[in-house]
Amino acid sequence: MIRRALLLALAPLVLAATPAAAQRSLLDGIAIDYVKLTLEIGEREPGYVDAYFGPPEMATAAKANPRDVKALSAAAAALTAKLTAIEPSILHPTEQRRRAYLLGQLKAAETRLAMLQGKKFKFVDEAEALFGVRPVLKPLAEYDAALAQLDKMLPGPGPLAARVAAEAGGFVIPTDKADAVMRAAIAECRARTFKHVTLPAKERFDLEFVKNQPWGGYNWFKGDTHSLIQINTDLPVTISRAIDLGCHEGYPGHHTYMSRLEEKLVNGRGWIEFSVYPLYSPQSFIAEGSANAGIKLAFPGDEQAEFEAKTLYPLAGIAPSKAVKHDAVLKALEELKGASVTIQQMYLDGEIDRAKAVELLGKYALSSPEGAAKSLDFADRYRSYVINYGLGAEMITQALEAGGADEKTRWERMVLILSEPTVPADLAR
Repeated sequence: MIRRALLLALAPLVLAATPAAAQRSLLDGIAIDYVKLTLEIGEREPGYVDAYFGPPEMATAAKANPRDVKALSAAAAALTAKLTAIEPSILHPTEQRRRAYLLGQLKAAETRLAMLQGKKFKFVDEAEALFGVRPVLKPLAEYDAALAQLDKMLPGPGPLAARVAAEAGGFVIPTDKADAVMRAAIAECRARTFKHVTLPAKERFDLEFVKNQPWGGYNWFKGDTHSLIQINTDLPVTISRAIDLGCHEGYPGHHTYMSRLEEKLVNGRGWIEFSVYPLYSPQSFIAEGSANAGIKLAFPGDEQAEFEAKTLYPLAGIAPSKAVKHDAVLKALEELKGASVTIQQMYLDGEIDRAKAVELLGKYALSSPEGAAKSLDFADRYRSYVINYGLGAEMITQALEAGGADEKTRWERMVLILSEPTVPADLAR
């Protein structure tokens, strides 16, 4: 009995001495240092940290004494070296994915810190280093066929962009009805998501309408499965945007994604690195891509247009009889979505000036001058971040639908993407 008691007492020490356990312990230490690093970078670049819901004392310490950018660069490189030295083959497969996630996040941090010190990157190089994917952008000429189709759908005098604007003008949500329409849209997105995804009973969001922002909508995750969803009303919000924003910012988008990470990885596994979300990182490719892919996942086929006509059009005071034609126009417009990224790449790489970019956005993205200016304001601020929306949605949709998956399987795959240390390379697998 004495020998058995001694063995039991020594067991934790033996376990800690095994190579795998030692590597796991090292991973935990690197994760803590990564959070500290990220919070301190956030003190050097406002907006770098999109969300943090970890120990408040770590945020307080970062705010009180942040290292300078050069020291942070050295710290990021040192953490990468430590992480690279961990032999992945002795880790559990889930911990291997954790290691890969941290490597991608740290590479992005090193890149962003280099940018803060004045280093310039070409658009595609920057995108790959920050977000883990090298985008292949179509030349603008490849969008000419889609423009010709829209020209036939909306005949009449004047530029095509003006005709598209006139069409959209009939579907703008009146200001006094925006709250009711948005809440109804989010409620439907939530109901459809909750048929397949589980969140804690206390999950919740607040909704605000704001102005003077470069984005159309934003989710500010506060922790404890609570989000603030903001909708920018600087430009008119059309009826089709209600479902898009409801899914993207809420369900199964950002609010759902962050809530799942908090529940499954931060609280469930004790992986502290998921309590901080640096905007310029591969995590954003997964966050934005899943948020956009989630729209068609929640509303497959014609279900979005049908729900809008039945529920949102009456709430907005718009005649449902207009829905069928408008939906056809919207589907045609989707074929042009990649054009704005190509134009932003040309603009950011200095191939064209701002005036030319506004002109091209008017032609290929069918933007108004005001809309084009907003698009370029976003590009000035967020640069290659724009790849995350379209390319992210494309890659995640392909992963969800691989092998002709049915609806149940597509949702199961989405739940895994939202609940695990997913990196862009995982999507191809």
